[in-house]
Amino acid sequence: MKNFFIFLATIAMMAFSAQFVSAQDNTAAPDSAATPDSAVTEEVAPATNANPFAAGANSEVPLHQQLKTKFIEGGPGFMASIILCLILGLAISIERILYLSFSKTNTKKLLSKIDAALNEGGVEAAKEVCRNTRGPVASIFYQGFLRMDQGIEVVEKTVVSYGSVQMSLMENGLTWIALFIALSTSLGFLGTVVGMVQAFDAIQAAGDISPNVVAGGMKVALITTVGGLIVAIILQIFYNYIVSRIDSLSIDMEDASISLVDILVKYENKK
Repeated sequence: MKNFFIFLATIAMMAFSAQFVSAQDNTAAPDSAATPDSAVTEEVAPATNANPFAAGANSEVPLHQQLKTKFIEGGPGFMASIILCLILGLAISIERILYLSFSKTNTKKLLSKIDAALNEGGVEAAKEVCRNTRGPVASIFYQGFLRMDQGIEVVEKTVVSYGSVQMSLMENGLTWIALFIALSTSLGFLGTVVGMVQAFDAIQAAGDISPNVVAGGMKVALITTVGGLIVAIILQIFYNYIVSRIDSLSIDMEDASISLVDILVKYENKK
């Protein structure tokens, strides 16, 4: 399933890149299509166009077009790397959420079935119940029943050991999400530093500290930081949600394991 999501992420990245290629042509078209009337308007009312926050200045520009423009201004190289971190991080996060959703088991119902199966058909019937139940809790119980002939203590140790294995399986992929969180932030700051260096190079080449040169260079440099932080925030929310799901499942596993040992002790005393 993870390979499937990575494949979808690659397709989404290709489509995303194709949109930005077309965005470069769209952003270049208004500059070349400027009319003399617009030039006269700029001469008559320069203060109105100088204010980017004027009412209705960007009301006709769609949101996705504005995002494409900011993407190009921030630098396709760094911004594409940040978007790739977002796509891959989301792919792994969705895969983990689906895996944990399928791992959820009604432990009370399972324990009730196992108790009834032990009383009616013994250990083999309890194994059959575990085989027909989905989730890590049933897998842990099954491993315990396989060593039922070795005593309750061995079963308890087996349940604890195999529970650690199931915990590792549930936590698989979290390191990659944490990597993409750190990587997106680092790429954002790196793009900012590179943009600042380019801005200072432009100042040095001009031989004068022009407000337009400084403001334009800093704006382009800070766009990468904004993009990296947004991606890191999104992935951090998914990361914490997955960790909370894992904690909830681990609590259910521990509680169910204790209840299983109690059921086995009661079963052994009846024999």
